[in-house]
Amino acid sequence: MVNFGKKLMADQIPEWKGYYINYKLMKKKVKQYGQQLQQGEKDRRRVLKDFSKMLDDQIEKIVLFLLEQQGMLASRIEKLGKQRAILAEQPDISGITELREAYREVGLDLIKLLKFVDLNATGIRKILKKFDKRFGYRFTDYYVTTRSNHPYSQIQQVFKHVGVGAVVGALSRNLADLQERQGSYLSIYDQPSTALKDPIIDMINSSVDKLTRSTNFLRFLGQHALIADEESPSTAGEEEIEDKKYHFMSLMLNLVNTFLYMVNTYIIVPTADDYSVSLGAASTVCGVVIGSMAVAQIFSSVYFSAWSNKSYFKPLIFSSIVLFLGNVCYAMAYDMKSLTVLIIGRLLCGLGSARAVNRRYISDCVPARIRMQASAGFVSASALGMACGPALAGLLQWKFKIYMVTFNQSTLPGWVMAVAWLLYLIWLWFSFKEPNHATEVNDIQQNPASVQRADINQLENGLAQPLLRDSGSKQHEDEDEEVDDSEEAVHDSRKAATSIGSAYRLLTPSVKVQLLIYFMLKYAMEILLSESSVITNHYFNWNTSAVAIFLAILGLTVLPVNAVVGTYISNMFEDRQLLMVSQIALLVGIVFSFKITSTYSVVQYVSSALITFVSAEVLEGVNLSLLSNVMSSRLSRGTYNGGLLSTEAGTLARVVADCTITAAGYLGIGKLLNITLLPSLVICGASIASTFLTYNSLF
Repeated sequence: MVNFGKKLMADQIPEWKGYYINYKLMKKKVKQYGQQLQQGEKDRRRVLKDFSKMLDDQIEKIVLFLLEQQGMLASRIEKLGKQRAILAEQPDISGITELREAYREVGLDLIKLLKFVDLNATGIRKILKKFDKRFGYRFTDYYVTTRSNHPYSQIQQVFKHVGVGAVVGALSRNLADLQERQGSYLSIYDQPSTALKDPIIDMINSSVDKLTRSTNFLRFLGQHALIADEESPSTAGEEEIEDKKYHFMSLMLNLVNTFLYMVNTYIIVPTADDYSVSLGAASTVCGVVIGSMAVAQIFSSVYFSAWSNKSYFKPLIFSSIVLFLGNVCYAMAYDMKSLTVLIIGRLLCGLGSARAVNRRYISDCVPARIRMQASAGFVSASALGMACGPALAGLLQWKFKIYMVTFNQSTLPGWVMAVAWLLYLIWLWFSFKEPNHATEVNDIQQNPASVQRADINQLENGLAQPLLRDSGSKQHEDEDEEVDDSEEAVHDSRKAATSIGSAYRLLTPSVKVQLLIYFMLKYAMEILLSESSVITNHYFNWNTSAVAIFLAILGLTVLPVNAVVGTYISNMFEDRQLLMVSQIALLVGIVFSFKITSTYSVVQYVSSALITFVSAEVLEGVNLSLLSNVMSSRLSRGTYNGGLLSTEAGTLARVVADCTITAAGYLGIGKLLNITLLPSLVICGASIASTFLTYNSLF
């Protein structure tokens, strides 16, 4: 276990020694405050005031030095710009080479400055955690809340660091202009975005991206998966170990599993009401039929998450077999005239949900350099499956018999998915490669890199965590905790949660609000999707094909909406702003969905459904992004991790929504729409109020 105080001393730049956070002093002060409280020398209010002032002073020292260094870098770039102007009039190859090297030296100094910010940010995070742990306060929430939007906030200046962006832009432009010009391009701004960049610019951009966590479409998609994006390996040996565990075909099998499961979930939605009626039940029983899969998934998520600690291959095999049997039961229920068999089939499908295994495989076995792509693939596979399920149901409109077995629009989804899972099982058996769960430490020691290589990697990868974001630090942050006395021993604090109860106790108010929001959006989406066939048939006389097309179109909006939000909107606004706006938009969609007048038009239903669904999709990405930021690092690993908690919250919401549909059906189909929308309205209002109360703690 690494002592952060020693790491800070070892990694700091000697000539900047006086400008780093005085972590040792602050740690002693925290211990001293504890003793003074016990002896009655100071009250808690005085301790909070003194510690806040001391931390403010430390941050101010860091920020002022940061601004000074940015100014020096800008001055150097300005001087080099004058030299570049002279060379433009009197070209000289040796002069251009020397100038390019001078710009690269500025770039290396900028990387050092970013590393300076990262080390200090880590120190601030750790001292806040240490203070909270010793005194049992929510001091971190208080400190961030009171300083987040203050006009003189030093923390916000570090968050924005506009000066760094300007320096990066100037370096990029000048280095690009020094390269050999191609074609008729006049400057960097006339070149395509794919133009070759100087390696030093890639290093700087990588560092800035890690520090600011600026989003793009790929990262925005990856955040939907709630898969830990841990720090990249810092040595060649660690990269080699990751590569040994990674197997492309195994990753593809996990993504295909995700796709097929989502198809399996939504392929029955357009026909579930007709299937229920054909078995002698009310059409609203479709809520129970659809929701039974979610009920079983509540339990399957836990045992699959635990099973993935030991193996990935065996749980995937088990999942495929159970899903094959579940779909056969679902299809055979028609000829057996049994609603019970139908529900048992869906329960078996839910018990075969291996999404926890898929997430865990990407998190544990995919190298860090492509983990975000794999996470985005996981979300894309889910979205495509959600769209393909109803679309496929719309195509399965045949009716025939083979040896007394009926094949029609109700049973064909079951038979098609049974065949798909059987083929997948065969592919899985021959192609999956079980990774080695026990990573050998000796492998790292046997592949030492040179000191120079290690230094470069440290510069490139050392800026993994954003300022004051607990969850971004993941496992290595807790491993850096200091163990200077028995009171501050962190052995227990590094342990992953071992039960749902222990995981719940780690949830802060901010995390609870994010889980409430996730519950709300999943509830609203499930109400919309599951009752769509009943509502559209009752009000508009839509057939199965029309419902299937409608649901497929909704599903196909997922990727385009995420592309717009992830590429543009998320770079213009803070996540917490998007969170609030998307909740309000969702509330508008729910209100607009109510049947208030005597007539209910297709335009009203379709437009309100689009508003609701699109808002929920945007909200899900932003919500999971914030959830990963505010969640305890102890919930980033183990069986009872953050991904499992969010999955359980979402699955529980689906169960409650489907049960609500069935229960409301007993009051009459004419009242179904408004009755099922009322809980969505109430929960959405509660989540907006809760977000407002915790708004300043959301980073």
